[in-house]
Amino acid sequence: MNDAILGTWMRRFLVEHLIAERNLSRNTQRSYRDTFCLLVPFVSKLQRKPNDRLLVEDVTGDCVRNFLGHLESERSCSVRTRNQRLAALHAFARFVGDHNPELVPWCREVRLVPFKRADKNPLSYLEKKEMDAILASANLATKQGRRDHAVLLFLYNSGARASEVVGVTIGDIEQDLSGSGTVTLRGKGGKSRFCPLWEKTMGELAPLMQQRPSTEHLFLNRYGRPLSRFGLRDIVRRHAHLAEATAPSLARKRVSPHTIRHTTATHLLRSGVDINTIRAWLGHVSLETTNIYAEIDLEAKAKALAACELEDVKPAKPWRDDPTLMAFLKSL
Repeated sequence: MNDAILGTWMRRFLVEHLIAERNLSRNTQRSYRDTFCLLVPFVSKLQRKPNDRLLVEDVTGDCVRNFLGHLESERSCSVRTRNQRLAALHAFARFVGDHNPELVPWCREVRLVPFKRADKNPLSYLEKKEMDAILASANLATKQGRRDHAVLLFLYNSGARASEVVGVTIGDIEQDLSGSGTVTLRGKGGKSRFCPLWEKTMGELAPLMQQRPSTEHLFLNRYGRPLSRFGLRDIVRRHAHLAEATAPSLARKRVSPHTIRHTTATHLLRSGVDINTIRAWLGHVSLETTNIYAEIDLEAKAKALAACELEDVKPAKPWRDDPTLMAFLKSL
C-alpha cells in the first residue's frame, strides 16, 4: 500500500524526474508544482482524506474531470490553462506507469481524459506609430523613466520573451567597435541564442551597466532587486496606458511584453527580413511557429493582393466586326 502513496510519487516526479532526469526549465517546474498545489487539496476534500493519506488511485479519471471543471468554473481559468494543468497530470501518470506496472491501468484511465478544444485568439501586435508612442511615453528626466525606456526599447529590439528579458545579466551584453552590440538570450529548454542590439539600444543600456559586476541582472526594480516578469508586465501596461494620449487606438488593445514580441516579428517581416532569420531571432524551434506572423500581417496581405490585381483588359471585338479577318475569309 505504501508504494501507492500519492505524496511519494509526486516527490519523485517533481524532484527526480523533472529536475534530475529531464532538466526542465525553472518556469516549467513551477507550473507542474502549481498543478499539484491545486490538485491535492481538491482531491483531499473530494475523497475526505488527509493529504498525507491520499493514494495515487484516489486521483481517478472522474476526479481529474471534476478538478478541471473546478479550474474553469470556480477559478475562472481559461481553456488554455485547463489544458496546461491536464498536460502536467498526463506526464505524471505516464511517469508512474513507467515505474510501477501495477498502476498502468490507473495511468491509462488518467491519460484518457481528453484535452478541451480551445479557439485560437488572433495574435495582437502594434503598428509602428503605436510602438513609437509607447517608447516616447517614458519620462527621461527621472531615473525610473530612463530605466523603463531602456526596458521597452530592449523588448522591441530583441523580441525576447518576458522570462528572457528579466534573466539577462550584465555579462550577457557585448558591445562592438561600431557602437551596436549583441545580447545572449536563454530561452526555452535552456537554449541560448544571440540577438543584435541597435546602437540606440546600447546607448540606453550603458548607464544601467556602469560599475556593476557582470553576474548581476541587467534590469532592477526600484528596490535594487532583479526585475520580475510581473514587474515587466506592469511597466509595459503602464506605458501603454500613458501612450493612449497620442495613440488612441492603444485603448482597444491589451498590451503585454508578448505583444511587443509579436510586434517585433511583424515589423521585421514588413521590412523584408527573411522568415528563417526571424525564426532564429525569436528563438522558435519550428518555422511553422514563425509563419503565423505572415498570416496576421494585414499590410503584407494588402501588398500581395495589390500585386496580383489584374489590369483592365479591353474586351475583344467579335470576329464578324474584324474587317481584316472578313476580307481574308472572302479571298479563300
